[in-house]
Amino acid sequence: MADFDAIYEEEEENEQNLEEHYVTTVPDPIIIRGAGNMTVFGLSNRFESEFPNGLVSRVAPEEFKATVMRINSVLKKTLPVNVKWLFCGCVCCCCTLGCSLWPVICLSKRTQHSLNKLLEWENSRLYHKLGLHWRLAKQRCDTSSMMEYDGLFEWNHLNNSVVLEI
Repeated sequence: MADFDAIYEEEEENEQNLEEHYVTTVPDPIIIRGAGNMTVFGLSNRFESEFPNGLVSRVAPEEFKATVMRINSVLKKTLPVNVKWLFCGCVCCCCTLGCSLWPVICLSKRTQHSLNKLLEWENSRLYHKLGLHWRLAKQRCDTSSMMEYDGLFEWNHLNNSVVLEI
């Protein structure tokens, strides 16, 4: 008669082998670099609206361009003020022992926060529905050792889709 309560090791080994061979590959992120002629505390004054090849068949080029235009409009409003405060802070830096640079640092943080809020809205409105996520990411510059904020599209490994970052 067969032993119904017996546990066989062969079945367990097969299940473990299947779990070990299950590997998901995640493509490299797509980076959207700043294309402006001026950078203040790592933020470029604009991003290029050219549609990246890695997003073909994932996002409509018009939607991508509209998002980049919204980002550029925030940068266009905030960065000139940041530059003026940076200039004033640098002029007065010796007299104030560096304290005159605090306003521009706070304005830069506020600009980053505004961009993050905009990207959060864009993600919830469109990109998360497409399995994408877009955010600001600090990246090392290609030409120097300085850091800058770039747009970054990554694969969302939670639902096997792409994540977009700026």
